[in-house]
This record gives sequence, structure tokens and C-alpha cells, in this order.
Amino acid sequence: MPYIIVLIAVIGIVVLQLTGAIPMDAVGGGLVIAAVTFAAVLSIAIHEAWTKKRGVLGWIVNIVVSLLGAFFAAQLGGPIVAVPLLMVAGDGSSSLAAAGGGVMSAALALMMIVTIAGSAGALWLVNRRR
Repeated sequence: MPYIIVLIAVIGIVVLQLTGAIPMDAVGGGLVIAAVTFAAVLSIAIHEAWTKKRGVLGWIVNIVVSLLGAFFAAQLGGPIVAVPLLMVAGDGSSSLAAAGGGVMSAALALMMIVTIAGSAGALWLVNRRR
């Protein structure tokens, strides 16, 4: 099931980018990306809590740990994803938004995967301690 959540999140963010629903020249673009990422990370936490039949405290811990894991994964994975993709773009763009097109779609998809992997990894680490 987590793979389905990742697939839906990646398809959703790429479709939003391809249809122009993510504005690249305003704050709203970052907010749309953050909203989709937040929904995906929250669904990973809820799915894990539901399948493991956690109590109320377990749900709260899952959500907090999932969000923290996603935050740290996004911070660490951002440069790892962005730098090679900017090199591949090869048009001298200073940002992925300026490069646009397929490069931006690839960056969004890869960052969604990295962020959700960080979320799931944090949950995995906490579950080893429970």
C-alpha cells in the first residue's frame, strides 16, 4: 500500500505541474507542492498507524515522526536531486523552475519519492524502538 501512495503522489504532482496548476513565479507554487507533499506524508503516517492498530498516542507519534522524517529527507535530498538535474538541463538555468519542462517534472517526482522515503524511513526507525 505505501507504494500505491508514492505512485499516486508522484503522478499527482507531475500532473499538477504539466497542467500549469503550480505557478512557477509566485509563492503559490511552493505552497501547492508543500500541500501535495504534506498530504502524501500524512497518508503514509495514517496508513502505518491504521495497519499496525496503534492507539491514540501511536497515531500522534506516527504523524510527528513522519513529518520530521519528511522534513529532514527533503532538506538533505534537495541538493542531491537538484544539482544533477541542473547539470542535465545544460541551458545555464539557475533554478529548476527556470529550466521548467521535463527537468522540473523529474525534480518534482524525485523529490516526492525522496521525501516519502524519508518519512517511511523515520517510521521504520521508530518502529524498531517500539
